[in-house]
Amino acid sequence: MSLIGRLVVIFIGFLAACFVGGMIVVVALLFPEFADLGAGPVDQGTIDILLGFGFIFVSGFALVPAAVIVAITEALYIRSALAYAVGGGLVGLACYLGLVPFHSDTFQFEGVVRRHLEIMTGAGIVAGVVYWLIAGRNAGAWRNPPPPHKPPPPLPSHSRPDAR
Repeated sequence: MSLIGRLVVIFIGFLAACFVGGMIVVVALLFPEFADLGAGPVDQGTIDILLGFGFIFVSGFALVPAAVIVAITEALYIRSALAYAVGGGLVGLACYLGLVPFHSDTFQFEGVVRRHLEIMTGAGIVAGVVYWLIAGRNAGAWRNPPPPHKPPPPLPSHSRPDAR
């Protein structure tokens, strides 16, 4: 039963990390445009839709690379926040480079925008830390059986109420 509970915690941690990562991507990509518009506040419904699409975008592209990172950390009992931040950064990098054309003749990515690469990598780092806060701190703990309880020490013979 502890494995099923662990899978639920991993799923919740993944969803929370994707939401935070999507929120960072949406805000970081749209912030310069909001500042340049000078049109005033934006409709809250529009922001909700953009955050929803950011969540769907990040969770869709990050599922496979994040699953690989989660499997490695669970198998090797890695519980370090730094490891999850680096893993999240690698997932963000993989998500961005998965969208950029790669030419196999020259072994180069064509059209990499540095700002977008930094945003995706930074969002991955923050998402990795959020995942660590929810699920990564106890990675691999589902394999360890609970320690047996020690029996209480015996009572002294003169402390029993019925002993005379």
